[in-house]
Order: sequence, then C-alpha cells, then structure tokens
Amino acid sequence: MRGNNSLFSAMDIFYTDIFPIPLPATHRFPMEKYALLRQQLVDNSIISPAYLQIPPAATLEQLIYAHTPDYIQRVFAGELTEQEIKIIGFPWSTAMVERSRRSCGATIQACYSALKQGIAVSLAGGTHHAYADHGQGYCVFNDSAVSARLLKITGWVKQVVIIDCDVHQGNGTAHILADDNDLFTFSIHGAKNFPFRKEKSNLDIELSDNTGDDVYLKALEQRLKAVFQQINPDLVIYLAGADPYQNDRLGRLALTKAGLESRDMLILEWCRRLQIPVAITMAGGYGKNIQDTVDIHLQTVKLAVSW
Repeated sequence: MRGNNSLFSAMDIFYTDIFPIPLPATHRFPMEKYALLRQQLVDNSIISPAYLQIPPAATLEQLIYAHTPDYIQRVFAGELTEQEIKIIGFPWSTAMVERSRRSCGATIQACYSALKQGIAVSLAGGTHHAYADHGQGYCVFNDSAVSARLLKITGWVKQVVIIDCDVHQGNGTAHILADDNDLFTFSIHGAKNFPFRKEKSNLDIELSDNTGDDVYLKALEQRLKAVFQQINPDLVIYLAGADPYQNDRLGRLALTKAGLESRDMLILEWCRRLQIPVAITMAGGYGKNIQDTVDIHLQTVKLAVSW
C-alpha cells in the first residue's frame, strides 16, 4: 500500500441511518443527523450513491475482541439492568441492539476498505465511551476498539493509531486497549467535560473550556508530529467529532467550522503524506442547530472524497 500514488483514488462510505433507535421526542441525542448527513451528501453531489453501502451487523465473534461475552449476551437478550441502561442513555430495544451492531460493523468495514483503497468513511461510529463490560454515554459497543483488535489479531495490521477528536475523552477505548502496545490511543478533548473520570490514553491532550481554533490546532499538530515520529502504523482510525464546535450544546470548546475543517485537513494530510490508510468515523455532534452539526460532518466527508 505504501508509495502507491493512487492510494486515495476511491472511497467506500458505510451508513446505518436506516436502523434508527426509537427515542422520545425530548431525548437530546440527535439521531436524525445521520439520515440528514447521508441525504445532503447525495443532494450536494459530494458522493455518488454507488459508493454508499449498508454494513453487516457486527457479530458476537467480532464484538468479543473488545467486550466480555456476558455483556454482549445481556445486550442481545435485553437483560441489562435499569442502572446499566441509564448509564448508556438509550432505552433498550431490539432496534437499539441492531443499530449498535450495525454502527460497529460500519467501522469494521471502513477499516477493511481503507486498508484496500487508502481511505473510507463510516457515517456513524465513534462510540468510544463503551467499556469491555458496560456501555456509557450513548455508546453500547466500542467500534474503534473492536475494529483495531480484530484487525490486529486476524493479521490485517500490526499497529493502529486511533486519533480521537471528539470533544469528550475516549475513555472506554483507552481502558480496553490499555495493555496493547500496538494499538495507540490519542485523545484531544475538554479537560472539564464528560467523562468526569478520565482514563489514561497513550496520549491525552486536555483543553480548557472555550479553547479556540489557534490553540487547538497548534496542540494537535505538535502531538501528531511526535506520534508519527515514533510510530509507523498500518492504519489510522480517525474519530472526527463535530462537538468541539463553538455552538455545540455539549462541547464547551470554541472551534469554528473553519477550524474544524483545518483539523480534518491536518490529520488527513499527515495520513496522505505518510501513505497511512485512514478510516473515518463521525463521532459526536450536538449542535444547538442540527444543521451546523451536519455541515461539519459534510465538510469532513467532502475532504475525504477529494483526497
């Protein structure tokens, strides 16, 4: 793959919005953003429908690479306790199980496609708060940890770097992969934001409330340079969260849309320059105006397509 000038000439996009979780109208999770994103990608001629694919659901055999058999079986069977469901933040339903499996499956497929073609996108994923034995923060199964472990153990890769730019620390990912030196976790997030009990990633950048574009981008660029001087990964999994945006309800940072575009360009340029395949997931986004969140995800996918 390295040194191939046509590495980024094609891109598969995996979507899961046809498997929504039924939520009360007052629920603060913006489930509708996923369908809006896919529709606007097509309407704006950013992607061809020919590249859109529905992923298979992650299987028990795949999920077990990052989760305990007991937890997986209890999710499947609807045997989570009320407290476990409360911590996840979604009511249990068969639709919730299906969506969670499809979201994880989308990241697995995006990773396979990226390794073959150079770059691929899941229009879902980034469920980085899920631990091995429990879910948390709208995350049931940890798609990045499942995918990275699966690819390593089955021989597709030797090293993976997970670059987590969601505004909330990837605590579940850090905890699951803490003892695996070949799967490097890098999280840039709000210091005072959820989760309030942080885990230790291989590299954490903690930012003060109201951090803006310049400080964020400088910190990110410095740490990316340091990471890629030390590690030559076979794959990057990039969580392109929209929630560092200044008008995000849950963000507490102050990045502009232009700043978030520069963030995406910075990461993708590193991957392109070093010829590292990259699988992109959307991660969080809770804009006061949902169109702002969709716009941010749109520009991420647009940059990926143009690469």
